[in-house]
Amino acid sequence: MTIQIGNAPCSWGVEFADDARNPTWQSVLKDNADAGYKGIELGPVGFMPEDPSILGDALAQNELSLIGGVIFRPFHDVNAWDDVKDASVRTCQALKAHGAEHLVIIDSISPRRAPTAGRADEAVQMGQAEWAGFRDRIAEIAKMGSEEYGLTVGIHAHAGGFLDFEPELERLLSEVDEKILKICFDTGHHSYAGFDPVAFMERHIDRISYMHFKDIDPAVKADVVKNRTDFYDACGQRIFCKLGQGDVDFPAVHKILRDNDFSGWCTVEQDIDPTLENDPVGDARDNRAYLASIGFSEEA
Repeated sequence: MTIQIGNAPCSWGVEFADDARNPTWQSVLKDNADAGYKGIELGPVGFMPEDPSILGDALAQNELSLIGGVIFRPFHDVNAWDDVKDASVRTCQALKAHGAEHLVIIDSISPRRAPTAGRADEAVQMGQAEWAGFRDRIAEIAKMGSEEYGLTVGIHAHAGGFLDFEPELERLLSEVDEKILKICFDTGHHSYAGFDPVAFMERHIDRISYMHFKDIDPAVKADVVKNRTDFYDACGQRIFCKLGQGDVDFPAVHKILRDNDFSGWCTVEQDIDPTLENDPVGDARDNRAYLASIGFSEEA
């Protein structure tokens, strides 16, 4: 297998394109390269330049490949559909322009689900009609990304959204054609939701096309679940720790990928609160060094 390790703007605190607290896109590219990575995700569409010549030159100057991009939008809200479609088209266009492969679909945080992040037995569920519309909106964007733009599209579960928990994710996978929808598997969000990332990987490795490497501090997780803490406040409590310091069994993750001859990009994501004192370059270096220490070299 050949695995390449990338990183993402969320490791620099970039969650929304228009957040005044964001670092500059130029500094994120430089920091990422300085930390030893050869690839980076797009981040929220609009954060990096949408003019292909500007971003293309900057990627080349930093010797970086664009890995993919995330649509983090409320697929659960039919009234937000125009915004979801706009972000989806713009993201697909940007990825296609730079030869990126992976389009990642995430149902963003819902006020109806945020209080029960990590509490599957308490979470409100959609009715059948609402679920059908939700599923069909995801399938429409997956079909567009895969068939119109030639991208590999993966669904990504996220704390506080309507695909937070494993049964919901597996239901969606059973109802949308695998030809258009793969899995972008995030180890940290699966742990945050209260499920076993390694067991899920063992069952679904054939459909996993892309990995997000994230680790979870178990003490913080227990506290934020108990206190019904908002996702972004949980980030402020550093629920996402450096790789190898949390409850995700990354040696087992590596073994599954190796045993199944997984090839391609795996992207580090250590979401941070930009209002805190952070060292994203140091963390990025440490995360890369940890992965190398357990067998994730650029060629293994």
